[in-house]
Amino acid sequence: MQASSSARRPIRSVIGGSLGNLVEWYDWYIYSAFSLYFAKSFFPASDPTAQLLSTSVVFAIGFLMRPLGGWLLGMLADRYGRKSALTWSITLMCAGSLIITFAPTYATIGIWAPILLTFARMAQGLSLGGEFGTAATYLTEIAPPDKRGFWSSFQYVTLIAGQLLALALLVTLQFFFLTEAQLEAWGWRLAFATGAILALSVFWLRRGIDETPDFVAESDRERRKGGLVTLLSERPKQVALVFGLSIGSNVSFYAFTTYMQKYLVGSAGFAKDKASLVCSAALIFYVVIQPMLGALSDKVGRKPLLYWCWIGGIVGTVPLFTALGRADGMIEAFLLLCVAYLIISGSSATSAVVKAELFPPHIRALGVGLPYAVSQAIFGGTAESVALGFKSAGVESAFFWYVTGCMGVALVTTLFLPETRWRDASADHPKS
Repeated sequence: MQASSSARRPIRSVIGGSLGNLVEWYDWYIYSAFSLYFAKSFFPASDPTAQLLSTSVVFAIGFLMRPLGGWLLGMLADRYGRKSALTWSITLMCAGSLIITFAPTYATIGIWAPILLTFARMAQGLSLGGEFGTAATYLTEIAPPDKRGFWSSFQYVTLIAGQLLALALLVTLQFFFLTEAQLEAWGWRLAFATGAILALSVFWLRRGIDETPDFVAESDRERRKGGLVTLLSERPKQVALVFGLSIGSNVSFYAFTTYMQKYLVGSAGFAKDKASLVCSAALIFYVVIQPMLGALSDKVGRKPLLYWCWIGGIVGTVPLFTALGRADGMIEAFLLLCVAYLIISGSSATSAVVKAELFPPHIRALGVGLPYAVSQAIFGGTAESVALGFKSAGVESAFFWYVTGCMGVALVTTLFLPETRWRDASADHPKS
């Protein structure tokens, strides 16, 4: 009986950590999902594209805090434990959602409205900057050695599920409860309030999850060896590899997920509610295939899936975006999005594990989180602004080529990446 309870403990920890990751990403994504409705509440009325561009700039500012979060929370995770860093992360995310929930509009307090919005997104960016590296480390370390790809793929399962939950709430409000005018006036606040409540629940949940065996096995002397100087002096190549891979994964992910709703509305001519429904349905497919490809990477290695993603993306990004912009109906748009998600899943399903397996435990959370966050700040957070900027300039198709180029950078990076599938995650040498 005791053995059975012990066997279930890692599963409970993974579920607890994953649910926390889901809520973190839900809180992050509701900003993008509901920005079509709250943009005029925080910015002066003018051209709708200009309002969306303003919200996208704030979205990008939140990303600028991610490197700081990746550094601070990464060091916290490596020095004091993954569990402690995950708890601090959800606290910051909750605070940001509460501020947005109760923030007055531009009509009420003028310029202070976008300032409050920006401050809240900075807190959430700090949170999420540390979340990725710590969660990737946690899920990789808590998993059995031969199932690290499968278990760690649940980071993107919950990441995507957080976005799906945000879109599901939006679709529910659109179709069943609120009019468009009500959503623009106050309905969007319900999404942020829900996120804050869920975050409070996860704060309690994360306080009860187990610490990882790799961290527990480390001595205090080993933990004190960590830090930014150690990371850059001992593992500069690995830092560069994480950064290069993240350029392709971040830009392609945000192009086909968070920006896609706006693209379907602004370029393909879909109604807001239909665009939300198409994106939600395609994201369900995206969620389902993550564990399958994660498990496949445990059998064939991580690099074959990465090659599939980058080569498929280089060949298919421009045709897919072009076809989506000309899609005649919801089914066609849904199928095209599913093709795109199948391609980029080669990266997302292995994103956590391939990065975590590059570093020893005493610098793992920092090594995964910091270069990933820097890449997101430069490339991921600006993806929507770049897309809308090209659209405003009348050269929207240039964005498709921009995404293709970023995936090309990741392909070149993968050529220099060691195969980490058979590497011992608790040490710094390949398994014999």
